Amino acid sequence: MTAATTTPEAAVGVLPRADGSAKYSHAGYTVTASVNGPIEAQRRDEHAYEAHVDVTVRPAAGVGATRERHLESILQSSLSQIILVKNFPRSVIQIVLQIEDSPENDYVNTKLVQASLNFAIMPALIQTAVLALLSAAVPMRATATATAVATVRQGGATKTIVDPSPREVETAQSVHVFAFTSHDELLLAESEGDFTVKEWDDSYETAKAICCRPEPTKEGIAMVLDDETTAGPDMRHFLRLAMETKVASDLYWK
Repeated sequence: MTAATTTPEAAVGVLPRADGSAKYSHAGYTVTASVNGPIEAQRRDEHAYEAHVDVTVRPAAGVGATRERHLESILQSSLSQIILVKNFPRSVIQIVLQIEDSPENDYVNTKLVQASLNFAIMPALIQTAVLALLSAAVPMRATATATAVATVRQGGATKTIVDPSPREVETAQSVHVFAFTSHDELLLAESEGDFTVKEWDDSYETAKAICCRPEPTKEGIAMVLDDETTAGPDMRHFLRLAMETKVASDLYWK
């Protein structure tokens, strides 16, 4: 098992005119998100019993196309499950995700990459959206963490890659994206490629170990332990640390 050597970085509250915002960078991707709402919905988006979650994904260059619309539908379905939408009938929660940077792939034609669904960027989009929702104080039943896992077959052996690069995604036998809630519930599972049930199970367990890694404690004091058997960053701890840093910064003047 191999993992990306970069550690995730995040900044919360980066846009002053939005209700909530966040900037997230990991595995070569940088995404900025803004959240506004709940606000009054237009008649075409109005729902009598719950809020409408409107997700917009903007590419780093050019105009959004089919790939962005597909990503928006996946994100809308996933985020609607953790937001308490029934608390805000006839309202809309607007989430705008701007892709600022993505890793280059010199081995693949750019137009082909733009035309396909980019699985590697989905965890960054989900993570940025969750941080922005927390910044906007939107009520949620749980938070969420996500990661991407690629399966590569070399000489009859199978290797698992966490947070694969665009080149690794193109050469991988299969790519999987998983998202889990803070209650260890599976929120999203998207797969592409040729894989067996065992390979899917292995990818699932790898992603769950990254997204749902429990924080070890001893006598009530949190301790950080090195776990050589688990590759990849501890996303749940990272999410908590990012919000703790923001709260400490806001309360610094008191």
